[in-house]
Amino acid sequence: MNQPLTSVRCTVTVYVGGPDKPPAPLPAELHYDLTDPCAVRLSLGAPLTRPVDWVFARSLLAEGRHLPTGIGDVQVTPVNTSRPPRVRLVLRTAAGAAVIEITATDVTSFLEQSFAVVPPGAESAYIDLDRAVAEVTGQSG
Repeated sequence: MNQPLTSVRCTVTVYVGGPDKPPAPLPAELHYDLTDPCAVRLSLGAPLTRPVDWVFARSLLAEGRHLPTGIGDVQVTPVNTSRPPRVRLVLRTAAGAAVIEITATDVTSFLEQSFAVVPPGAESAYIDLDRAVAEVTGQSG
């Protein structure tokens, strides 16, 4: 009997650009886990170096494949003029911003695998409220 899938990890190549530099390839990993059903993690540099992690809403990544979305530290925009088409993420910190691009096929493949774990729109059924309250209050179960 097969165990139900509880997480997805996809190794991808992202392209990191700067204001005066052409985009450079960088290994990265997209990760989705049932224990945090609303979020995805983008680990830049993984698995070759100690990664820099960004965690943001899975729905933001899904919507950003089709139209610009996001108003905070993470903005996602489709880039259909590049070949192959890409998804652009602008990641902001107090120190500045990074522009990351991932091929649209890699993003779609990752999202489809994550939707097999938790269908879009069903995330609330998988949230462990007791664990969330314990994390917020600093109490252990």
